[in-house]
Amino acid sequence: MSRENGQKGRPLRWFPMPHTIVFDVNETLLDLSVLDDPFQRVFADASARREWFGQLLQLALVVTLTDTYRDFRVLAGEALELVAGRRNITLDDEARSSILGMIVHLPPHPEVPAALDRLESKGFKLVALTNSPPATAEAQLTNAGLIGRFDRVMSVDPTRRFKPHPAPYEFAADELGVGPTRLWMVAAHDWDIAGAVRVGYKGAFVARPGQGYASGYPAPDLIGGDMAEVVEALIGRLPAE
Repeated sequence: MSRENGQKGRPLRWFPMPHTIVFDVNETLLDLSVLDDPFQRVFADASARREWFGQLLQLALVVTLTDTYRDFRVLAGEALELVAGRRNITLDDEARSSILGMIVHLPPHPEVPAALDRLESKGFKLVALTNSPPATAEAQLTNAGLIGRFDRVMSVDPTRRFKPHPAPYEFAADELGVGPTRLWMVAAHDWDIAGAVRVGYKGAFVARPGQGYASGYPAPDLIGGDMAEVVEALIGRLPAE
């Protein structure tokens, strides 16, 4: 179904309950571990996947700070080349596509579809906000079978700044016509929660295996071990606010 600004999701609805939940996509909703197999084949080391994703986040931070924006898909390729160079590996087109082509085919974490359905059944408005460009975000959520669960799917692309810069969170609030203090950010990255909280959002941290929360960042309002735990905590507290 068509959305404004080329974005897709279920038909836009406005609820009497004002609570809107904003979700990060990569690692929060979608499982990057399926990339371990192609990284193992190309690099003979599945742990290169985490090195690559960390390099990708570093590039996103640097291009934001230096005002040299390139979209996340381009940076993903640059990060892959950097990791290959450090490991003295030459990538051919087949190797690149076996990894980068999988980015739009990531499955959801097992508990995610039911957790989102639980929120929808309670009347919450669900929004995705991702560093990925719009076409990639749409393809990811469509292929994961999640696109219809979201009222809006938004990319940082119009701001030319990556999360955790304030601009993407402020952009999302403006687009939704909701003050930041009425929004929740749900993410499996502490830096994403920290960026959202800094502009007034409340933060819900998904503490997936391997993810920690830096003690010097603004504290999240709630923490759960997976999306199901986070959703139940949200449902438990939001109606009372």
